[in-house]
Amino acid sequence: MLQTPTEHFEAASTLAVVVSSHEPLLFLSEEQRVIAASASFCRAFEIDPATVTGKCLSEIGHGEWALPKLASLLKATASGSAQIEAYEVDLKRPNQKIRNLVVNARTLDDGATDRVRLLLAVTDVTDERAAARLKDDLIREKAILLQEVQHRVANSLQIIASVLMQSARRVLSEEARGQLRNAHNRVMSIAALQRQLSTSTGETVELRTYFTQLSQSLGASMIDDPERLSILVRADDSTVSAGVSVSLGLIVTELVINALKHAFPDQPTGKIVIDYQSSGDDWTLSVADDGVGMSAGSDAPVAGLGTGIVEALAKNLAGTIKLTEANPGTIVTISHREGAVSKSSLSRAS
Repeated sequence: MLQTPTEHFEAASTLAVVVSSHEPLLFLSEEQRVIAASASFCRAFEIDPATVTGKCLSEIGHGEWALPKLASLLKATASGSAQIEAYEVDLKRPNQKIRNLVVNARTLDDGATDRVRLLLAVTDVTDERAAARLKDDLIREKAILLQEVQHRVANSLQIIASVLMQSARRVLSEEARGQLRNAHNRVMSIAALQRQLSTSTGETVELRTYFTQLSQSLGASMIDDPERLSILVRADDSTVSAGVSVSLGLIVTELVINALKHAFPDQPTGKIVIDYQSSGDDWTLSVADDGVGMSAGSDAPVAGLGTGIVEALAKNLAGTIKLTEANPGTIVTISHREGAVSKSSLSRAS
């Protein structure tokens, strides 16, 4: 059938657009013969432009475009039963590296109503895929290296803790022995933090599990008789970033150590409860015991290292510290309210 002047003009315009395109394009007939190829397509895939027109897609180049799956998809696209969107193919050519391509195809109206035309667009993503693979390899290597570092840190902490405990047994001064035991307990608590964080996946930490494992580690290292003293965790389903979890874990560690040292001097049994609740950006962490309660007047101990650690960590988290009588026992609460000014008030020493 002869083309009308309008159809001829539209067909010529389509050919001109395809040929001059900066993107690799192929203009195909329903039978997948090349009507036109963009100069960028010929340059990208090292094909002589003079050899392309009139050939089947499977015949161009050295036959590397004879891809049965692609041919089937193009046939389905021509019939209107499918459309090729971001279909990935590997182009294999003699003596050259494999090219990773993303192909898109659709029918194109060139002014004629009695035939189907296909426009095939090709994007070379070889470099992007190589960069992604390199990134994945680097991530895996980093994970392996981090695991090795964590293993070495854990071993080092165990060695330090053992040296401190051996030193505590040898020294004659009761004051020095107490300081060495305090140092041992803190090293063990940091080891527990490190162990928990090393087993967490992703960038967030689930606090209930985190506090539970932390309390178990503290109990194992500091409670001689689990029937006498216990540590419980009551927390919601909150998750926090790894950085925030470290600060919260150190706060809990210091407060639990403080309670174990001061709250139960003569009691036959005792309990420490770690509680964490959150709502939006607001949260409350508390460590409560049912021990002897706060000392008063001349009996009040001087604020120690643990107090300074808790106050510094709470300030870093924009939290407010409150120390209250529980009758029996003591409750230390650190709360964060969005927009509130942080305050600290601790008196019982660590």
